Amino acid sequence: MWGKEEFERISGCVDDLREEAVELASRLVSFEAVPPESGGQGEYEKARFLWEYLKERRLGDLRWYEAKDERVSSGVRPSIVLSVGEGSPRLWIMSHLDVVPAGARELWETDPFKAVVKDGRIYGRGAEDNNQAIVSSVMALRAVREAGFAPRIPVRLLFVADEETGSNYGLKFLLREHNLFGEGDLVLVPDGGAPDGTMIEVAEKTIAWLRFKVLGKQSHGSRPDRGVNAARASAYLITSLDEALHRAFPQKNALFAPPESTFEPTKHEANVDNINTIPGEEVFYFDCRILPEVGIEEFEAVVRRVCVDIEKRFGVRVEWDYRQRQVAAPPTPEDAPIVLMLKEAVKEVYGVEAKAMGIGGGTVAAILRDAGIPAAVWAKLEETAHQPNEFCVIENLLGDAKVMAYLMGGR
Repeated sequence: MWGKEEFERISGCVDDLREEAVELASRLVSFEAVPPESGGQGEYEKARFLWEYLKERRLGDLRWYEAKDERVSSGVRPSIVLSVGEGSPRLWIMSHLDVVPAGARELWETDPFKAVVKDGRIYGRGAEDNNQAIVSSVMALRAVREAGFAPRIPVRLLFVADEETGSNYGLKFLLREHNLFGEGDLVLVPDGGAPDGTMIEVAEKTIAWLRFKVLGKQSHGSRPDRGVNAARASAYLITSLDEALHRAFPQKNALFAPPESTFEPTKHEANVDNINTIPGEEVFYFDCRILPEVGIEEFEAVVRRVCVDIEKRFGVRVEWDYRQRQVAAPPTPEDAPIVLMLKEAVKEVYGVEAKAMGIGGGTVAAILRDAGIPAAVWAKLEETAHQPNEFCVIENLLGDAKVMAYLMGGR
């Protein structure tokens, strides 16, 4: 752990690096590191630039990892590890190199891949997701060095490919092919958070997106006796699922907001074009976010039971399948060392009390937790990721660098 005067010196060095931090963050925006699933060429050029930047500054030992991917012109999806110090446990700070597409250009007030620095913000695609984390982690290590110190815990800065589209060529590849992480390692994923910096994400709900198809028999609106109305059966199925799932799973968990499992009917596909036709087919969807203590098998059993009941009652056939099925990983304990260290660091830098929380969405940290690595997700973010006119706040970038530098002081 740093002494008071030591950390004040390090914090001052972070502030002194402001201009370089803004320059690096702006340069990173210029790389259109969009995955091939979204029509891009991946992260190679961005990774090469970052590699050269880190190499020139001699911040530590560098390793380059490549996952083969024939869909991109480079043929590979690169990830980088910057290592400082040996021993265990090690502090890992993991950020990602890829970005989502810009989307509709007419919604942007600036060129999404040309950074604009204005009013204390850096605008551009990837500015907050996840260039802020890349730059913060690098500036944290630089500030420790500029202050004349070395980290008091072994540090690993990990910059991964393919976070936005499943991590098969990034974190999953590294876990499968390379033995990077060790027992007791501390892992921070600065890829989620709140504007006030108080949220440390330690748990996620199971994500279950379900598609239901109700098959009846189409007929004229004046002759329902000759058809089987899929619309009526579908309406009853929606309300029956809603009621049965909420009744079966009333559990609450204060980590989450909302604290209970949610089961929401969402999308509905068009059926017939005219009013006087009784539809023979209906397709609709549910978005379910299920507390980790609820078993997915229990959930599926309720869905099956309700579908069978509707089939018998209305003489229809019900088919259902998953559009997404992401079972919640084991939560990171609230008293895990990385969580306790983060709380202390956030209090020191931002003067607020951070708390462990769960979210309804999914993050890359779930992959680590499934592998038995208790990762924590934290950053101070304005939550502009994936939006037009995405930006990061420069003070957040520098503040997060100070939090990361604090962690480099060890326990």
